[in-house]
Amino acid sequence: MAPDSPSTADVEALIQRCLKGDQLAWDAIVKQYWRKVFNVAYKFVGKHDEAEDLTQDIFLKIFKSLGTFDRRANFQTWLISISRNLCIDHYRSVRKERETIDRDVDANDLAPQSHDPGPVAALEQRDRVALLREAMAALPDTLRTAVLMRDIQELSYQEIADRLKLPEGTVKSRINRGRTELARQIRRLRGDEFSPGTSLPHRSGAY
Repeated sequence: MAPDSPSTADVEALIQRCLKGDQLAWDAIVKQYWRKVFNVAYKFVGKHDEAEDLTQDIFLKIFKSLGTFDRRANFQTWLISISRNLCIDHYRSVRKERETIDRDVDANDLAPQSHDPGPVAALEQRDRVALLREAMAALPDTLRTAVLMRDIQELSYQEIADRLKLPEGTVKSRINRGRTELARQIRRLRGDEFSPGTSLPHRSGAY
């Protein structure tokens, strides 16, 4: 359980230390407010893993915005306001990605690239669109967005990182997790198992 709320003076001291590069001070802020931010994220996404990812993203952006915090304001109120705004932005982004899938993806788009086949390669042509859409819909929003941007839109890791405002390592991790989960969802929908040769491969240099 999080400790009692710190005093205004304590928060101010932590912020000042953070701005000077004190990692322990930032860790203290994250520990103090993690549950509050997580609860905001969870109300928007409704899934624990996805809320965890979104909470990490929110804290990263809060860290980058610390220098803009008006010391006359209440820090927790400011933090929750930022969290809600970022969750709204995330929701809009995910909704836009879903609309892109429904509007733009067809069987030709889903034809796997020879250098980077995915679980879609195991599907018969007539099944690809319906099965992929259903499998993609079952992914957490953060993973679905990463896989869509990499494997359908064919953006580079750096381009995805720039668009999502995330570290490249986080992007690679989400893509890997998303591909693994996508393969599992396709197996579930088909009611069978892929052979080892049809499992989702890793691209070289993914880590």
